[in-house]
Amino acid sequence: MHLSGRCSIANVSAATKKKAIVPSAWVRARGKAESFAALHQASDCAQCYPASTMEVHGLTPILNISDLAGTFAWFEKWGWKKLWDWGTPPTFGAVGSGDETCIFLCQGAQGGRGRGPNTTTFQRDGDEQGDKGVWMSVWVNDVDEMHKHCLTAGLEVTFPPTYMPWHVREMHLRHPDGHVFRVSRGVESKK
Repeated sequence: MHLSGRCSIANVSAATKKKAIVPSAWVRARGKAESFAALHQASDCAQCYPASTMEVHGLTPILNISDLAGTFAWFEKWGWKKLWDWGTPPTFGAVGSGDETCIFLCQGAQGGRGRGPNTTTFQRDGDEQGDKGVWMSVWVNDVDEMHKHCLTAGLEVTFPPTYMPWHVREMHLRHPDGHVFRVSRGVESKK
């Protein structure tokens, strides 16, 4: 199977990069940048990596899931789209959001999974250690609107939208297999 760049960062348009807000803690570390593109330019990439280091053009996480069809349905409730599946019966597939972002899904293999006994994340000591799945940050334009959407869709929110000390507003969304999505947006620090 050949996938032609569907999940590649090379497909990210300059306009999209300019709109992608990054946490201001990262901005302070790199300069006065306020967007992905400005952050990239401010970082002077020639100094970031030694000449012999490779440059990554994309990253696609693979989630170990227990039910491929159920996971496609879960992501669709969140607003993602099924991109493809593979196998007879299918045991591997991908979901995507927008033009650049995708996640591979593998039923019963490639990584860990497991829902913990915790009902929250970031609210009680140790609750962020209960789940055995992957944690990922997902950057959106409006965390509060996404929170409303998730509640309406019946998805499990384990941490409500909160302003965090690292200059991010985030909420947590948990997949039935214990994968936690930190749905976030960078916010400017109050001076």
